[in-house]
Amino acid sequence: MEKETCTFSYCAEPEIVEVETDILLIGGGMACCGAAFEAARWATPKGIKIVMVDKAATDRSGSVAMGLSAINTYMGENDPADYVRYVRADLMGIIREDLVYDLGRHVDDSVHLFEEWGLPIWKTLDDGKKVDGAEGRKVGKLLKDGGKPVRSGRWQIMINGESYKVIVAEAAKKALEYNRQATGMEQNLFERVFIVKLIPDANNPNRVAGAVGFSVREHKAYVFKAKVMLLAAGGCVNVFRPRSTGEGMGRTWFAVWNAGSTYAMPAELGAKMVLMENRFVPARFKDGYGPVGAWFLFFKAKATNAIGEDYCAKYHDMLKERYGKYAEILGTCLRNTAMMEDMKIGLGPIWMRTDLAFEEAKKHMDAKELKHLEAEAWEDFLDMTIAQAGLWAANNIRPEEKYSELMPSEPYLLGSHAGCAGLWTSGPEDICKKHGLDEYFWGYNRMTTIDGLFTAGDGCGASGHKFSSGSHAEGRIAGKEMVRYVLDHQDYTPTLAKDPKEYVAEIFLPFEIYEKYKNYTTDPNVNPHYIRPSMLQKRLQKIMDEYVAGAGYWYMTSKTMLEEGLRQLEMLKEDSLRMAAADHHELMRCWENYHRIVAGEAHARHILFREETRYPGYYFRGDFPQIDDENWKCFTVSRINPENGQWEFEKIPYKQIIPD
Repeated sequence: MEKETCTFSYCAEPEIVEVETDILLIGGGMACCGAAFEAARWATPKGIKIVMVDKAATDRSGSVAMGLSAINTYMGENDPADYVRYVRADLMGIIREDLVYDLGRHVDDSVHLFEEWGLPIWKTLDDGKKVDGAEGRKVGKLLKDGGKPVRSGRWQIMINGESYKVIVAEAAKKALEYNRQATGMEQNLFERVFIVKLIPDANNPNRVAGAVGFSVREHKAYVFKAKVMLLAAGGCVNVFRPRSTGEGMGRTWFAVWNAGSTYAMPAELGAKMVLMENRFVPARFKDGYGPVGAWFLFFKAKATNAIGEDYCAKYHDMLKERYGKYAEILGTCLRNTAMMEDMKIGLGPIWMRTDLAFEEAKKHMDAKELKHLEAEAWEDFLDMTIAQAGLWAANNIRPEEKYSELMPSEPYLLGSHAGCAGLWTSGPEDICKKHGLDEYFWGYNRMTTIDGLFTAGDGCGASGHKFSSGSHAEGRIAGKEMVRYVLDHQDYTPTLAKDPKEYVAEIFLPFEIYEKYKNYTTDPNVNPHYIRPSMLQKRLQKIMDEYVAGAGYWYMTSKTMLEEGLRQLEMLKEDSLRMAAADHHELMRCWENYHRIVAGEAHARHILFREETRYPGYYFRGDFPQIDDENWKCFTVSRINPENGQWEFEKIPYKQIIPD
C-alpha cells in the first residue's frame, strides 16, 4: 500500500502548545512523584524549572492507583546487603547489585515520608500486640522514631493503603506548585497528556532534547523542550493475550494503561536495554487477579493441588536436579514451575487454602480477634484489587469457609516488581568506583545511555523487587541527579532535531486516515484502507501468545517459534502505520499499540539471543531447557541503531559485589 502522510487535509490541525523547562518528568506514578518531590527540594532554590506530564490524573496514576495493602520493600532492621542477596536469588543470579544496594540504603526514607504524610501503617506495640494502621496512628510510634511495623514477610510491612497513591501524589503536586511559584511558570503539571515520542538534539543525536505528545481530552498537541528528562511511565501490559476474555478483557494483574512507553521511546532513540527477555508471570487468584502475598505471608495460607498436595514440596527435589543451586530456595519463577507440573498432568485446580488458614488461626485467637482477621481478609483486596472481593461475593465464597483457585497469569514486562526488564543505566558513583564497575558507570546515577535521559521504577533494568516504595525512592535518586546534571550543563540549550510540526503530523496521522477513508465502507470497523486499534491489539496479543511463550502455550518457545513470531511482528509494524482513530481515546490506543509492538519485539529478540532457560516458570526455551552459567551468566544488552533500524546485541559481564 502507498504510504500515508498527514497534511491535515481531512482532519482538523491541532493547536500546538510549546513548553520549555529545565527538567521534564514523564509519567505520574510512584517514580515520577518521588522525582518531583526530591528534585523540587534542590532545584527550586537554584531557579531550575520542573515540569511533570502525566497521561492520567496523578492522584490515581500508575500501578498503585487502586491502592495496596502492604509496602513490599522496607529494610528496617535488615541489612541492604541481605536485600541484594534476596533479589539476586529470586531473579536467578543476575542483577545489577550496585543499583539494588543503592536502593536498599535509601528506600526507608521514602517509607518514613509516606507515614508523615498520612499513610496508616500497622504497628507492633511494646507488649507484642499488633494493630492496624488506624489504631497504630493513635497508640504507636512513627517508624522513624522507633516504631515497629507489622511484618508480613522479611521485607514487607502491612498498611491500610486504599489512598496510598493519593497521599504520595499530594506531596508531589505540592512540590511542583512550590517550584512553579518560585520560578514564575504559568503551569508545570500537565495531566491527561500522552507523550508519544522523544526528540533528539539537532546537534547530538545521542542527546534527548524534547518530547512530543497530545491531550487525550482536547484537540491539542504538546511539544516539551528540556535540558534533562526522567521517563518513568510504567512497564508493559496487554502485549500478550490475557486470560480474561469478553467483558473481562480489561481485567489484568498489572495496570492496563502501562503500554511499554518507557521501553519503546528510548529504544527508538538508540538507548540500550537490558534483560528484556525477563518477564513476570504472577500466580494470582483466578479471574480477579488478586495478589497472594498477604495470604501466604500474613495469613499463613497454603497452596495445594486439587488433592491437597503441597506442589512446591512435591517437586523440590526434581527442580534441584534440573536447575541446581538456583532451586535450593524456590524463588517466584520456580514456584510457578512446580505449579505448572501439576496442572499439566491434570492435578488442577490449584487451591489457595484460605479455609485452613482460618482453622489454624482459631487455635490461638479469640472470637474478636478472629472477626478482625476475617475483616482484614476482605480488606486485603478492597485496598488494592476490588474486583477480587467482588468475585468472591459473586461466587458465594467466604474465605474462612471456602478456598479459592490460583492461576499463573499472562506475562508482563516490568522492572519494579519480581521482574528485571528495562533500560541499561549508570549506577551510583561511590559503589561503582569502590568495586571497579567501570562498565556500569558513566557520570550520573540512573541515567540511560542517552545523554540527559534518566529512568526509574519499571524503566530501570536488572534491578527488580523495588515495588512501590523502591520506585519512589529511585525516582528521588534520579530527581536529585537531574538537578546536578542541569547545574553541570548550564550552557546547554536544547535544539529539536526536526520542526515540531513534523512530529505532530506523524502523531495525528491515524485521525487523517480515518477521516479520509471512513466512508469507503458501510461499517467503519471493516475497511481495506486501515485497521482500528482494538483489532491491531488482538493481532499483537495473538502473535506474542503463540510464538513468544504466552500462557496459551504453557510459556514455551524456541528458535523456530521466535523467528516466525518476529516475522509476523515485522508485518504488524508495517500495518500499524495504517491504524485509524475516530477520537482522541482511539488515538491514544493507536500509539499505545505501537509502543507495545516495539516492547514486544525487544522481548522476543532478547529471548532469542539468550540461548538458555534462565527464568523457568516465566518462560521456557524448548531447545535450550537448562540454565547455562558458563555462557549466559551475563547481562544481555540490546540497542536499535537509529541510523539503520537494526538491532544490535552484546553481552556485558555480571559482577558480584555482595558475597553469597
